[in-house]
Amino acid sequence: MGKSSKDKRDLYYRRAKEEGWRARSAYKLLQLNDEFQLFKGVTRVVDLCAAPGSWSQVLSRELYGKIDGEGSDKDDGDSEGNSAKESSPEETSSKSSPTIVAVDLQPMTPIPHVTTIQADITHPKTLQKILDIFGGEPADFVCSDGAPDVTGLHDLDEYIQAQLILAALQLTTCILKPGGTFVAKIFRGRDIDLLYSQLSYLFERVICAKPRSSRGTSLEAFIVCLGYRQREGWSPKLELNKSTEEFFDGAGIGKAGNLEELELPDEERLIAKFVACGDLNEGDSDATYGLEGGKRGGLVPVQMPTAPPYKIALEMKRGGQLNSSHH
Repeated sequence: MGKSSKDKRDLYYRRAKEEGWRARSAYKLLQLNDEFQLFKGVTRVVDLCAAPGSWSQVLSRELYGKIDGEGSDKDDGDSEGNSAKESSPEETSSKSSPTIVAVDLQPMTPIPHVTTIQADITHPKTLQKILDIFGGEPADFVCSDGAPDVTGLHDLDEYIQAQLILAALQLTTCILKPGGTFVAKIFRGRDIDLLYSQLSYLFERVICAKPRSSRGTSLEAFIVCLGYRQREGWSPKLELNKSTEEFFDGAGIGKAGNLEELELPDEERLIAKFVACGDLNEGDSDATYGLEGGKRGGLVPVQMPTAPPYKIALEMKRGGQLNSSHH
């Protein structure tokens, strides 16, 4: 979570730290679940682009807290066989309890009841690892809160985010059961309806949702895709060095090649239903609030960064290898 003065006065930022969530984005998934009942009947879940792990925390608490009453609001730092870099497929598949797999290129500190895999979501080996953990069974729910480091150039950011969604969708089509659910972060831009149209070929319902905890000033929203249906005559197969366009070739969900035509076909483009999620009595994510009782100062981090980009520089500085003088 950020450390700007605005962040410190952000209601969801402080609530996340006080309640033990690793990031304020936990409330986004909670509010989406309140609206769409995403976790109902779910036993096998994949959390893509999971680091630092706030959505995995929510999944752990919601799916396991109601079974054993433990909950997972706070990290205890002890995996006790429930959270590991790679757990035994036999152990995981033999359990009747829910199975949660979190995948990210960045390392993640263990979360109770969550199996973490540090890997590329586009690599076939990653797909196989998840299937092994699930005992060969398909997933009920796949979610992705991943986003690129924004540049401020909206067209570029929207394009990169759309490519990230398609990369997540590749793995999703290979592992999601018929009727399953897919949720991903999107940036609403000028051409977002093209993505809506592509997703509508693969899911019965496509909804654009904006949780109250997501700042209204942000282009961020979440695409909620309900009722997965595989395209007839198309068998998705994840292969190394295959582009997203090549992967979806044959699925008939629309190609970038269509845009090469000077005259676009007279075809109505899909506008997804827009839903605002969250209780109106909850705080406004764009507002700033004073601290209760005039308290000042910050709260300690819920989870220290596992691999910050400045880690090597700090180690060199401690070892006296960095010269702090200016030339």
